[in-house]
Parts: sequence; C-alpha cells; structure tokens
Amino acid sequence: MIPIKTEEEVNKLRKCAKLLIKAFHAVESELAPDVVTRKLDEVAEEVIHSGGGKPAFKGYKGFPSSVCVSIEKEVVHGIPGSRRLREGELVSLDMGVKMDGFYTDAAKTYGIGEVTRDRIFLMNTTRTALHRGIRKCRQGNRLSDVSHAIQTCVESKKFSVVRALVGHGIGTSLHEEPQIPNFGPPHRGPKLVPGMVLAIEPMINMGTSEVRFLDDGWTVETSDGKPSAHFEHTILVTAGKPEILTIGIEKVI
Repeated sequence: MIPIKTEEEVNKLRKCAKLLIKAFHAVESELAPDVVTRKLDEVAEEVIHSGGGKPAFKGYKGFPSSVCVSIEKEVVHGIPGSRRLREGELVSLDMGVKMDGFYTDAAKTYGIGEVTRDRIFLMNTTRTALHRGIRKCRQGNRLSDVSHAIQTCVESKKFSVVRALVGHGIGTSLHEEPQIPNFGPPHRGPKLVPGMVLAIEPMINMGTSEVRFLDDGWTVETSDGKPSAHFEHTILVTAGKPEILTIGIEKVI
C-alpha cells in the first residue's frame, strides 16, 4: 500500500523540506577545488541540527555520514572523508532530513570549477529527465508513466539509466512504498492519487548502465569508470500540478 498523507502531514513535510533546502545551500557554498569532503558533511550536519532536525542518513542501516558525496564515477552513497575535490569533477550531493517524525530527501550534481561540455550535458540531461518524470506525477497517471518519461528523455540523449537502483515513496519512513524505477513501459503500476509523496531520483551514466557495489558496503560506481549524475526531489501528488517540496535546492545551479 502506498501511504496517503493528510494536509497536516504535508505541512510537516513542507517544513522538513525547507530545512533540507537550507542545508543544501550551506553545503554547496563550500564546493570548490581542494575542499575536503568531510567538511561538506560537517556543514550539513550543523545546519540540520541547528534547524531542529536530524540528518536522515546518518546511522541509517549503519551509514556513517549525514550527506552522501559521490564523485565522478561514483553513482550514489559515496562516504565523505579525507578526499579533496578537484577541478573539473562532477560531485553529487544526496541529503535527507528528519523532522517532526517525517522525512524529505533530495540530490543534486555539481561541476567543480570548469568542467567538460559532455559532463555539463550529462548534468543537464539528468535534471531534465527528473522534471519530465515529475510532470507525470499527476492524479490518474500510473507510476510507470513516471519511469517511462525519465527513460525516454535519457536515452534520447544517448546516456544510460541505472537499473540497479530506484526512487521510492517517503514520509514517516525514509523509504516507503512504492519503489520507482527510472525505466520501463508506460501505463502500468498503481494509479497516482493526491496525497502520495514520492522521491523521484534518476541516476544517469555517461557510459554503461551497469554498476558495481564497493567493499565499503555503500558506494556504488559505474562499471566502466565513466561519470554519473544524480538529481532527486521529494514531490507531492495533488489534484493538479505536482508540488515539488524540495524545489528550492535548484535556486543555485
């Protein structure tokens, strides 16, 4: 069953999303060549705690940090530490906040300094695919309409969709039903109804769609070593246009 949120619960999610947006803006202001990735985690945790929330990821199934910092070939779940950012790299930040018993989740990919045109194209395509999927989050559409919109956008630009990882419902748990693949045929799966809250998150590779899971138990990287990009929003299905609860993270691109 896909949980349906009440208006009171949605208001709590909106408040939670505002704090997550604030954390994103604080962390992205630190992004620059030679910055140690552990610093990004420290900034995120401080902002989240000071705003009355808790980092959703830290301690979740043993994850050691408040933010996932995934660089270049790392698709998701990169663990911040002593590594320094370098000019020309793509860096994906994935963060979540828990507040008043509710979770929000978002991700965004950045270029550090001057990046190559193909990396910029990969980032732009991934963000566009996310919004194509979000447009399908309307009452009466089916869940796979979201998946299909993302896949067709990505593959039309000759990039590949990661199939081993999916989006998800979100609310009183970080991961709720349903699972949301970023690929598949349209017009299948449950119908979308107002009150559903979904974390839509295309993970898109420059090369093969295949990935491998590293021995640290968390980091996922592309099998061919080519760059990957990741964008995610927490969205609310309404009777009309979907509400993007985390849209504020896009104010700085």
